[in-house]
Amino acid sequence: MKMDSGKELPQRKRLRLKNFDYSTPGAYFITICTHNRKCTLSRVVGAIHESPEIEFTDYGKITDETIRNIPERYKATVDRYVIMPNHIHLIIIITDDEELRAIRESPLRGRSVISKVIGYIKMNASKEIHGKYDDAVIWQRGFHDHIIRDWRDYEKIANYIYENPIRWQYDCFFAEE
Repeated sequence: MKMDSGKELPQRKRLRLKNFDYSTPGAYFITICTHNRKCTLSRVVGAIHESPEIEFTDYGKITDETIRNIPERYKATVDRYVIMPNHIHLIIIITDDEELRAIRESPLRGRSVISKVIGYIKMNASKEIHGKYDDAVIWQRGFHDHIIRDWRDYEKIANYIYENPIRWQYDCFFAEE
């Protein structure tokens, strides 16, 4: 598309893989950030490069509980996750079953299972936080996803999640708390 001056407008980066059905059984690496990457979910405590631990804030405790409830609500498993100060990384696995097939084949299917799970986390954690604390905006709009393509990809991501607290200072999301 061109502007009146004849210059090309920059193309927006696609958030989702074009024509991919995010209800398809498989593993997905998801990153959800807090609003303005504010450190509201946890603190990384202990010696960096040794074995730092994640200490949840009240917001982080609520978010953790919300994530733990996902398998009760959806045909999805949260295989691994870490709640960092200003973001969450998750590996979500969607299993194939008749219910998911029916959702995918329905002309009224609406949002994908992944979008529904992320919406569930954001909405329910926010609702509880707002009920107990304040009405601050908690989450950044949208989320980042990566479709895990094979076992090697899975192992690399699972290791990244595990080591995220150790490498916090060098993380692209790092912010002083």
